Amino acid sequence: MNEYFAEFIGTFLLILLGNGVVANVVLKDTKGNNSGWIVITFGWGMAVFIAVFIVGQFSGAHINPAVTFGLALSGLFEWSKVIQYIIAQMAGAMLGAYTIYLFYLDHFKRTQDGELKKACFCTTPAISNRFNNLFSEIIGTFVLVFAVLYMSKPLLEIDGIESARVGLGALDALPVGLLVFGIGLSLGGTTGYAINPARDLGPRLVYSFLPIRKNAKTDWNYGIIPVFGPLIGAAIATAIFLYIK
Repeated sequence: MNEYFAEFIGTFLLILLGNGVVANVVLKDTKGNNSGWIVITFGWGMAVFIAVFIVGQFSGAHINPAVTFGLALSGLFEWSKVIQYIIAQMAGAMLGAYTIYLFYLDHFKRTQDGELKKACFCTTPAISNRFNNLFSEIIGTFVLVFAVLYMSKPLLEIDGIESARVGLGALDALPVGLLVFGIGLSLGGTTGYAINPARDLGPRLVYSFLPIRKNAKTDWNYGIIPVFGPLIGAAIATAIFLYIK
C-alpha cells in the first residue's frame, strides 16, 4: 500500500470509529445513547489501535499532523513528506466525518440538541477559557507525542534519515491505543482532547457545510486551538525528547 494512501485510510478509520463512538453515545435513539465518557474514551482508544494496526506497516500510522510534525522535528521522518502526509490525513478525516453523517443520518434528524450533533464532528471546551483550552491541548498532545517518540521504531534509513514506523502488529499497535485511552480518561475532560489537528479541523470543515450546522455554530474562533495546541505540544515533546535522548 502506498504510504500516503495508508495515511488517508488510517485517518479515515480513526475518524469513522472515533467520531462514530461519539455519535453512538450522544445521538438520540441509538443503541449506545447515554452510555457515557468511558465508552467514548475506550472507543477512541480502539479506533487508534485499529488504524495503527492496519496501516502502521505501510506509513508508520502517524494519522495525526502533530505526530508527523514531531517525528520530523526529531529527525525520525523526512521533511519532504510532511505536507503530503498532512494532506492525506486531512482528506481521510473529512471522508470519515462525512461517512458518520450518512451512517447516523436518521439519528441526526431525531436529535434536537445542535451541540450534541456538532460533538459528533469536532471538539468543544467544557468551559470556554481560551488560555486554559490551549494549555489542555498542548499538554495532552505533549503526552501523546512524547510517548510515541519512545514507541517509534526506526526501521528504514533514506538519505541518512531514519524513518520511524509505529506499529507493525497487534502488540505494537495496542500501546498506542492504550495511550490515547489514558489521555482521554485523565486529560480529556476540558476540551474533548482533540490532540490531533486533522481530527478536529477535517470534521469541522465537513460540519460547516452540512445542513445540520444551523443548530450550532461551527465556531472557528475556537477551531484554531485544536490545530495550534497540538502542534505546540508536539514541538515541546520533541525538544525534551532530543534533550534527554
